[in-house]
Amino acid sequence: MMQNKNIIKASLLGLMLLSLAACKSSSDAEGELANSSDMEGSQGASSAAQASGAGSSGRLSQEQIQAENALRQTVFYFDFDIAEFRTADRETLIYHARDLSANPSKHLRLEGHADERGTREYNLALGERRANSILNFLIVNGASRSQIEVVSYGEERPAMRGQSENAYNRNRRVELVAR
Repeated sequence: MMQNKNIIKASLLGLMLLSLAACKSSSDAEGELANSSDMEGSQGASSAAQASGAGSSGRLSQEQIQAENALRQTVFYFDFDIAEFRTADRETLIYHARDLSANPSKHLRLEGHADERGTREYNLALGERRANSILNFLIVNGASRSQIEVVSYGEERPAMRGQSENAYNRNRRVELVAR
């Protein structure tokens, strides 16, 4: 009886190792496919994910999943009275730049916003500086200037009304809007 349990355990362990090895080799093949399409420069992050996702396995690589998630993020928040975007947003913005570079017909509008503190004129200028900081980063990372429009709304279009710190945090932002 004890010997049968050991044989079953050994068999299960062998099957688990075999399935892990199979998963590893299929993800390597997907990674090579993603790398070859990036080298060709013919597909962006989102179109590469769609093309690979249509394959027989229907599974996306980790890089493709990250790209899709990054492209879903279209609002970037700023600290008080600061026009530079947060360091944590760099990777996400790189995915947006790559997507624009790979899709020349795609266009974005960068809408800069500020909280209600400060004069109307100051907040319009701050919203524009915020949008321009993202614009410059996108261009340096491969996007074309002709694909991007910059607009500042200052404090005129708050995401959240109120005078709480939470409302202020939500209103200091740049939104990427497809056009």
